Amino acid sequence: MADPRFFSVAGPFTLQELAGIADAELSEVSNPQSEFTDVAPLDTAEAAHIGFLDNKLYTEAFSQSRAGACLVHPDLADRAPEGMALLLTKEPYHGFARISRAFYPLPEIQAGIDDGAAVDETAVVGDGTRIESGAVIGPGAEIGSQCLIGANTVIGSGVIIGQGCQINASVTVANAIVGERVIIHSGARIGQDGFGFALGPEGHLKVPQLGRVMIGDDVEIGANTTIDRGSGPDTVIGTGTIIDNLVQIAHNVQIGKGCVIVSHVGISGSTKIGDFVMIGGQAGFAGHLVIGSGARIGAQSGVIRSIEPGVTVQGSPAQPAKEFWKQVALLARMAKKKKKD
Repeated sequence: MADPRFFSVAGPFTLQELAGIADAELSEVSNPQSEFTDVAPLDTAEAAHIGFLDNKLYTEAFSQSRAGACLVHPDLADRAPEGMALLLTKEPYHGFARISRAFYPLPEIQAGIDDGAAVDETAVVGDGTRIESGAVIGPGAEIGSQCLIGANTVIGSGVIIGQGCQINASVTVANAIVGERVIIHSGARIGQDGFGFALGPEGHLKVPQLGRVMIGDDVEIGANTTIDRGSGPDTVIGTGTIIDNLVQIAHNVQIGKGCVIVSHVGISGSTKIGDFVMIGGQAGFAGHLVIGSGARIGAQSGVIRSIEPGVTVQGSPAQPAKEFWKQVALLARMAKKKKKD
C-alpha cells in the first residue's frame, strides 16, 4: 500500500467494477462481487490486492504471488496460482494504469488564491483554479479554469494557460501558449531565451529571441526540463507528447504529437521531429535535422543526420540499429580473437 502520508486511496472496488475500468474479461474462477482495496506489486500483494503481469521476466513471481487478482495476457493465464482471480486483457499494463488511477485519483483542487501569491490586476484567473503561496502571475496572463499553480511558480506577462493544467512548484513559464490538461513538474523552465548568438572575432552578439513556446493539449513536461522559446519561428511541443526530467529543447524545435522523450536528451535548434517518435535517454541531436514520424532513437545516440520515418537508430554517430549491433558483435569477435593470439 502507498504511504498514506502522501497518497489517499479510494475504493474498495468489486472485481466486476475493476474489470470494467480496465476493459478486461474475468476468468471463470473469478467472483465478480469480491472486493479489492488496493493495487500492489506481485511479490508483496495480499488477498485484497490486485497486481499485473506485463513482462514475461516476472512470470515466476506471478506464479508465486499471493495477490487476490491480477491483470494478465490470456496467453499467460495458465501460469496463475490456484485461486487467483484473473482479469484477462491483451494490454495488462494499460489496464493496471486505469485501475491505479481509480484507486489513486488526483486530489481535488481547493480553489482560491493564497494570501502570499501575487496576481497582477490585469491577469485573468479561471473558476476553480488554485494559486499557491509565493506564485506570481504577470500582467495580462490568462489562467484557465480548474488549474493548479504551485508555490513560487512564475507565470510571465501575457502567458496563456489552458484549463485543467497542473503547473507545480518553482516553475517559470514565459512567452508561451499552453494547451489544456498540461502537467509541468517542479523546476521546469519554459520560454526563456534560446541560445542565439552571431559569432565573431571581436565578441559574440546576442540575437533577440522573438518567438514563443506553443504547447499542445495533454503534454507532460518533467522536472528541471528546459524549453527555449523560438528565435522568430515558435518552438512547438505537439499534443500528447511526454517529456521526462532534465531534457533540453532548443529554440525553433518542432516536436509532433505523441512523442516520448526520456531524460537527459538534448535537441539542438530548428530540429523537426515527427509524430510518435521515441527518444532514449542521453541522446543528442545536431541542429536543423528532420526526424521522421515513428522513428526510434536508442539511448546515448548521437544524431547528426536526418532520419527517415519508422527507422530505429543507435550509436554515435547514430546509424540503423541492425548495423550498429553488427559492428558491436564484430568488434567483440575481433577482441576475443586477438586475446587468443
